[in-house]
Amino acid sequence: MTDPLRIAIVGGGTAGWMAANLMARHWHEQRFKITLVETPDIAAIGVGEGSTPSLKRFFEVIGIAETEWMAACHATYKVNIRFAGWSPGSGITSYSHPFLTQLDVLTEDAFVLNCGNRRLGFDVPTQPDDFFLGGVLARQAKAPLAPSNFPFRMEYGYHFDSALVGQFLRDHAIAQGVTHLSRHVEKVERTERGDIAALCTREGDRIAADVFIDCSGFAGLLMERELGVPYRSFKSNLFNDAAVVMPTAAQVVLPVETTSTALSAGWAWSIPLTSRVGNGYVYSSDFLSADAAEAELRAHLGLKQDDTPARHLKFRVGQLERHWDRNCVAIGLAQGFIEPLEATALHLVLNTVEQFIKRFEQGGFSAQHRDAFNADISDQIEHVRDYVVAHYKLNTRADGDYWRANRENEALSDNLLEILETWFRRADLATLLERQKGLSHFGSASWHCLLSGYGAYPGLAVDQRGDVDFYRDRQIGAFLDGCALNFPSQASVLAGHQTCSAETLPS
Repeated sequence: MTDPLRIAIVGGGTAGWMAANLMARHWHEQRFKITLVETPDIAAIGVGEGSTPSLKRFFEVIGIAETEWMAACHATYKVNIRFAGWSPGSGITSYSHPFLTQLDVLTEDAFVLNCGNRRLGFDVPTQPDDFFLGGVLARQAKAPLAPSNFPFRMEYGYHFDSALVGQFLRDHAIAQGVTHLSRHVEKVERTERGDIAALCTREGDRIAADVFIDCSGFAGLLMERELGVPYRSFKSNLFNDAAVVMPTAAQVVLPVETTSTALSAGWAWSIPLTSRVGNGYVYSSDFLSADAAEAELRAHLGLKQDDTPARHLKFRVGQLERHWDRNCVAIGLAQGFIEPLEATALHLVLNTVEQFIKRFEQGGFSAQHRDAFNADISDQIEHVRDYVVAHYKLNTRADGDYWRANRENEALSDNLLEILETWFRRADLATLLERQKGLSHFGSASWHCLLSGYGAYPGLAVDQRGDVDFYRDRQIGAFLDGCALNFPSQASVLAGHQTCSAETLPS
């Protein structure tokens, strides 16, 4: 390239600054000029947020250690998501979905075999947290950091303040050469061919670029408003469209898991940060008013009306029909949203940016592979949607129209129907998922965790056998408890992060 290739990112926040950092890191030896434009008067929401292990990989890719960012962003470790009250009809109070580590390859087979035997009617243990290391660490409030002589790679996520992470990534991106402009974009110029040529700001700037990245959130400033890319709603699959959020005081013993508790018309999250607990209630406005949702969340948290101010949010679920159109790519909320039940938002951001970098380079920095990119990203979002929809479809609650409507909802994808049909006729789920795989984030173990966690099994057989419990026969409990001895408490690790953070502050 003779002239630098210019990339303009519209919108900051976590998605915008993740994109800026990844592109700056990946193309640091190329002649690229990256500019991020964000509106100065849009306040970040800053609720407690959780991630999948993909965020761990993101920080590894851009070269930032946990000791650098976790204390600054009030972060804690996350090895597990616990779902409470989703399937009381099966007799299961709660179940967990641990993040799988390299070590769990040694126990996953026993879990799947026990699930298969329970599908045949045999009374064997099938709770996921009994079979995977993350479940054991969650019970013991231990950080997923093993000594160097522990021969297995650990995978885990985090809880963090999303506003602080955005600020941290902004500063890091600027240090890597990204230009940051605090401006109001008021007009978009187009070329004769219809591509985007430049952004014009209220302050008088004209920001020309070769590629534009739309990180403008639900506003969809470039992709929807300017280019007219249609948005495909998932409303028929996923009913929730609103949330009410409020913090509570930090817990004395910080959990290493997110808790999702089913309420009357949705679910409440509890995300432990070092500074506070982030709480929120995701619900459907078709079944519950904003005032009633706030009152229910306050009751759930044991708060009085005037204890803590609440913030109300609206959102939509779905995705764009095209994520890369002309010379513009949508990332984050601008490309679509699956409600936060499985904390997949940043995972989708990371994969979208990495797929764009890969396809853009493969085409010689052209749009040659745009159609393949769009197909891959749409497929990935569809797989996430199916996994989240299954949580609602399989519920066994009997306390209202909302849960009954979800259970009776027949607007399911062919892939999800095939998964459920395979499970209930006791066929090989792993083989089916391999065939469906695509870019799915959720593999066989994840689906077994969900279906088993809901108690989606037939009644017990009359004739039982004593030789079909692989949890007992392989001594999985003792094995995992022994492995957990290698891990420190989360409290000790976070204290060390605080010390490291204080030592790096300028005197």
